Amino acid sequence: MDDFLEVAGRLIAVPSTADRPAELERALELVLAYVGPGFEVERFSSRGKPSALVWRTGPRPHFRVLLNGHLDVVPAPDEMFTARIEHGRMYGRGTQDMKLAALVMAGVFRDVAADLPYPVGLQLVTDEEVGGYDGTAHQIERGVSADFVVIGEQSGLRIVTGSKGILQVRLTATGTAAHAAYPWLGRNALLVLNEAIARVLDRYPVPAAEAWTTTVTVARIETGNRAVNQVPAEATAWLDIRFPPEDTAINGRDAAQVRAYLCELSGVEVVVDSLGPPHRAEPDTGFVRALRAAANEAGFSGAFLRKHGAADGRFYYAAGTDAVIFGPGGDGQHGPGEYADLSTVEPYRRALTSFLRRKIFSGVQHGS
Repeated sequence: MDDFLEVAGRLIAVPSTADRPAELERALELVLAYVGPGFEVERFSSRGKPSALVWRTGPRPHFRVLLNGHLDVVPAPDEMFTARIEHGRMYGRGTQDMKLAALVMAGVFRDVAADLPYPVGLQLVTDEEVGGYDGTAHQIERGVSADFVVIGEQSGLRIVTGSKGILQVRLTATGTAAHAAYPWLGRNALLVLNEAIARVLDRYPVPAAEAWTTTVTVARIETGNRAVNQVPAEATAWLDIRFPPEDTAINGRDAAQVRAYLCELSGVEVVVDSLGPPHRAEPDTGFVRALRAAANEAGFSGAFLRKHGAADGRFYYAAGTDAVIFGPGGDGQHGPGEYADLSTVEPYRRALTSFLRRKIFSGVQHGS
């Protein structure tokens, strides 16, 4: 544990944010060095975001199991890039989300990959916090495939079998400019926009408590109007929409179809800025049952969990591959008090190791 924490401290010290490509590379190289020699390493790069894929030997196989971790973090004050340990917790940016989990995955891969009777891979990416399109999605586009994927995002050794998709759009309303003293001579675009937003929220009201339903957050409203004494002729709203797999009005539709749906719903023009699918894994598959049993053996329930935030598992869901989130404990994600619960690190390592060695994989030949 002391050696692990020393390396973890060095990894936390790397300010691997999206705007620092050299630091993204440095974080990736540090974890690859932790894995050590004797493995095949395939490197990828897309729009300045490096990533890597590691496996035992020979040509890249179709993996039976793939361990996925991201090494990028959201911005933070400089002091958060110095790890500190207090009362069984390691504090710092990336401790919970998700450098420690990625490092555990790297260590488990290093220790067991060569002895397994089937191909297992380690996938390390550096762009999850800004969408994942240049890491996990890019590798899938380049032919990386697997039967089952474990993503090491924080879960307290519970198993996340579902997470919401993400849709970010702009609603744009137009009106007619006029002097503010004579508003009846114009048409206020902000009022038109407010009515459009109200129609969207009537369809997707803000829940009073946590609910597995589509949510809409009005993130920003803006107009080019700079005069107070003028009726604005245009206005734009930015919406962040999170949707579960069950929302068939959005899930399974392409950007053009989603745009048409929201145009009809809102009554104004819509631009789709980004659309990412949700993620769902069947909880009764042999892989998930084996992972749950491994969590039980490590002293945790392995209870099922659904997450409202988007993660890289959505790219595997879209490719028809089961993926789950399974990581250690902690709290304070993206906040000033982010920490990893160090009491969960060793159980997490044991659970991953036990899972990869389960009888479910007996008789599976390496390279199959």
